[in-house]
Formats: sequence, C-alpha cells, structure tokens
Amino acid sequence: MNRRNFIDKSIKGIALGATFGQFSFTQDKINEEYEKLVLLHTNDTHSRLDAFDSGDFKGLGGVAARKTIIDKIRSEEKNVLLVDAGDIFQGTPYFNMFLGELEIKAMSMLGYDAATMGNHDFDAGLDNFNKQMQHANFPFIVSNYDFSDTILHNKIAPYKIIKKGKLKIGLFGLGIELEGLVHKDLYLNTQYLDPVATAKKWATYLKQEEKCDIIILLSHLGYSYQGGKKISDVVLSEMIDNVDVVIGGHTHTFLKSPEVIKNKFGKFVIVNQVGWGGINLGRLDIYLQKETKNSIKSESFLLKCQ
Repeated sequence: MNRRNFIDKSIKGIALGATFGQFSFTQDKINEEYEKLVLLHTNDTHSRLDAFDSGDFKGLGGVAARKTIIDKIRSEEKNVLLVDAGDIFQGTPYFNMFLGELEIKAMSMLGYDAATMGNHDFDAGLDNFNKQMQHANFPFIVSNYDFSDTILHNKIAPYKIIKKGKLKIGLFGLGIELEGLVHKDLYLNTQYLDPVATAKKWATYLKQEEKCDIIILLSHLGYSYQGGKKISDVVLSEMIDNVDVVIGGHTHTFLKSPEVIKNKFGKFVIVNQVGWGGINLGRLDIYLQKETKNSIKSESFLLKCQ
C-alpha cells in the first residue's frame, strides 16, 4: 500500500487582499512567523468502504488506504483538520444492507472533525439519518437546511468552531436544493434556505463576532455549472466575503489543484474538490501569519488512496 502518493503538487500563495509569491525563506522562518494548519478533505465517498475492484479506478479508494495516509500525516503534523463535503451514503451494497451505519462508524474511526450533508445522505429518510448519527463522534454542519419541523431539529449545527493549536477555525455548511432531486417523503418538512444569504450571515458572524482566524465552508452545492448562473462553489465564492476556503462536493469534480478565486471584495478564496469514491484525499497546508492572522499562504497536494 502506498502511504503517500502525490499525483499533483502546486504552490499557491494568497493573502486576504493581496497575492503572495512562493515561499522564499527557510522552513525555520516559516515556523517562526506562521501558524500552520493541515486541512485534509474528502467528498462524495458514496459508501466506498473497500477499494474499487475493477474498472478505471481498480485498486484505488477504500477506508484502509485513507487511514494509512491520515495516520502518517497526523504523526508528522501538529494541527490537522479532517472534513467531508457530503454524500457519504449510497453507492455500494454496504449502504443497501446497513443504511449508513458502517460509513459513519468508519468516519468516526478515521477521526473526522466535521462533515456536511449531501443529497444522497437523505436516501433512507430523516429517521434513518437520525438513527445513524448515534455512530458519529463528529458534528454534521448544514446552515441552509431548516430542520426545525423535523426529527433533526437541534441535531444538525449551522456552524462549528474548532481550535487546532493556536488557530480558531470557523466552519459552516451549505447543501444543494432538495426539491426535484430528493423525494419529498425522504426530507419531509426540511426547508431550504438561500445559500448566498446564509453564507453571508454565517461567514460574517464567524469572522466578526467569533473572531475566527480562518473560515472554511463545507459545500455540497457543486463546483460549477454551464451557463454560470446556478449557485455553485465558483459563483458563491465570487459573491461573498470572509470565507477563506471552500471544500466542495456533489459534482464529483476531479481538480488536480485548487482554484483560487478573486471575489468582488478583492480577496481570494481557495476552492477545492477531489472527485468521488474516496479515490483521492485532498490536502491543503495553510499558513497564517502569527501576529496578524490575516495573511495566508497555502500549499496543495492531491493524495491518491491506493
């Protein structure tokens, strides 16, 4: 098993309001001036607990390969955050038989810090999702689904604040519109809230009220759509302030390296998505200046799970 196979590596330097070049000083200098966060992420794993046994992805994916990589990174790095952008359920007989129990248990074993919900996570209904949440030792975060008239009331958080070392990290989640995509009987009285207004609300709150050093959006809106009008990660990132990183899902987009988008406020947002099926594990090494916390450099890796 290959513990750490980099199939792509790119260095992008960005700051809140200005573009940086590559690191031009030593690792000791970086350690002295910057706080480092290693952000690991998955999306659309779709019940793929085992590696693919045939086809173009034969030998790739699976929880065992992912755990090997994650454990190695955690043994080497101090501040590691592991997140998922939804569609954990549906795709193999494991889900057909156990309805998500094994998937959630596997994520708990891997030590996920947070996840958002995708449309397929509703595939066995709200009662089932509520049942499977007992196996999660991490929070599910969705800001734009109003569950107040459902069994999930007060069980899904709109945001989460996590501390890693000296860094205060704010996370919130956005889900895709369920009407027309998921049968009404599965999501019942869940109300869909406008993702743009919701993103503005929680990003502003996390930055201004909670004073988070970095804000990460877990999105299941989809990376991009033809025509450019439908709300996607790319469109949303251009419209909102205070979000530093968007970890996306839904469209199964294989990005070899993150896209860096300049929003209408003149600031930069990192947008990333790593395909589907657990084939890849995304890694972003994010450096924040220790004194100001408002200057960011990042280094990205795409880790193939095999």
